[in-house]
Amino acid sequence: MGKNSNRAYLYIAPFVIVFLTFNIYPILLTFYFSLTSYSGMGGIDNATFVGVGNYLRLAQDKYFIESLLNTLIIWGSGFIFQIAIALGLALIFSDIQLKMKGIGFFRTLFYLPNIITVASVALLFSLVLDWNYGALNQMLLDIGILKQPINWLSNTTYARGAVASINTWMWFGQTFIILLAGIAGISTDYLEAALIDGANWWQRFRYITLPQLKPIMLYVMITSLIGGLQMFDLPMLLTDGMGAPRGSLNTMVLYLYNQAFKYNNFGYASAIAYGLFLITAIFSVIIFRTMYSNTNKKGALK
Repeated sequence: MGKNSNRAYLYIAPFVIVFLTFNIYPILLTFYFSLTSYSGMGGIDNATFVGVGNYLRLAQDKYFIESLLNTLIIWGSGFIFQIAIALGLALIFSDIQLKMKGIGFFRTLFYLPNIITVASVALLFSLVLDWNYGALNQMLLDIGILKQPINWLSNTTYARGAVASINTWMWFGQTFIILLAGIAGISTDYLEAALIDGANWWQRFRYITLPQLKPIMLYVMITSLIGGLQMFDLPMLLTDGMGAPRGSLNTMVLYLYNQAFKYNNFGYASAIAYGLFLITAIFSVIIFRTMYSNTNKKGALK
């Protein structure tokens, strides 16, 4: 028995070593750097300890607060359309009366943008949104909607809308598949009984489908929030990498990246990383508590 126990430790040792080396150690090292003024030059011994100075600076940093607002605006506006489109399509393809055909083909078609590399997507849309020769301006000029081309990526509102729209296009397919699977898990007995009782589409959706989908919706919202708060690649590749125009695309991770690799302020960038983690955790708890507190209140009223 003792030999078998020791052998089990030997089997799990590779995973434990890799996990400690590439997961736990970087987390602890980043926290140590967040308490220093480390510039990235030289070894750890060149890091001057400053205590919570970086965190105090972070709480008063208007550019960090601006990057937080930018991130929430871009993610929030994109997520609303993403969940609306995905849920609408999932309801259409799962409707027991419509009985839509070719669902496998459409699942593949909708998910396809999600497997394209972000660099390729950024290149594609930088050409589409080009001021002088972009396909979007040319199309709108040809059909008479525009009288002169618009520089989409130099206007703060249009630039944020462009990034939010691209994110929606890239991720609605994955959300569609998750919601479709959730709807498929709802017993058809409920829906058929509602049909027999004369319930219309809205009543079936409100009182049967939506309550049953709440756990799936919670998962989608939290995972989307985590990914949205880590937004970096599209704002980085579509503009000058500094959050142009006028800082409207300066997301939290882009701000972290520039602090570390442009200004060589690794200590402050590490504090931003932990600030991002704390903000993500707070918003996740708020979403979780809000959804389930509403569920409990409705259950209590019944």
